[in-house]
Amino acid sequence: MNESPDPRSSMWNWIAHHLRFLRREHGWSGDRLAQLLNCARSSISRLENGKATLAPDQAEKIDAEWKTGGIFSIMVYYATYASDPDWYKAHLELEAQASILKLYELSVVPGLLQNEEYARALFLSFGVKDVDGQVAKRMERQKRLTRPGAPMLWVLLAEPVLEWQVGGPDVLYRQLARLLEISHWPNASIRVVPKTAGAHPGLPGAFKIMKVGRSDLVYTEAVGGGRLARGTSEVETFLNRFDHIGAKALPEDATRRLIEKTMEAIRNDPVA
Repeated sequence: MNESPDPRSSMWNWIAHHLRFLRREHGWSGDRLAQLLNCARSSISRLENGKATLAPDQAEKIDAEWKTGGIFSIMVYYATYASDPDWYKAHLELEAQASILKLYELSVVPGLLQNEEYARALFLSFGVKDVDGQVAKRMERQKRLTRPGAPMLWVLLAEPVLEWQVGGPDVLYRQLARLLEISHWPNASIRVVPKTAGAHPGLPGAFKIMKVGRSDLVYTEAVGGGRLARGTSEVETFLNRFDHIGAKALPEDATRRLIEKTMEAIRNDPVA
């Protein structure tokens, strides 16, 4: 049997650890808990290994049955809405397991699609200390995209992503060429939301949807960190948002033409 995850690493892992601990304290088998939660026995293993997360209604059932005083409901609440110092790390671990990645970016090329010099320019602008180390990690993350079993990439980019001259015009030009290359991969779709689309649900900020096993999870970025959302209703909101943004986006061929047009403008700019 797999061990429980480190309860100090995140609030969700603390819940997983505590769930296994209390189940054993009550003398319950995994099958009995599965019956209470109306799920498969394998789902209990995933909950206790930190591979899946308790839903609020499941937490309520456990609290009522074991008379915990509401502890699981409270923990799920804080895991969902409170700050977690390991969200970024947790999201990278989930990203590496995902079968489908849906990326929406408002300002810069997503990390998984960046070339080395573009990534370096970003890290330098952020004031990162170990720039070489961070660039190396980002490039390592990308290797999974071209290996057997690579995830399917659905990418939506706001048009300004093509225009910000991160690292200067030459760096941007080569980064756009990289996007064109990726757009032809069999496991990738890149589409741009033009500025003429006007107001749309993507304006509040970037996010990433990851399908891991049968579950969808969302990572949203913010200044100083990010947030990992696992709740069914909240994830559904982001899935709908991605679809609505996609409805405003250009088709793949038109996106390639826009990228090529932007590259041509860079080359023809005397200042560049």
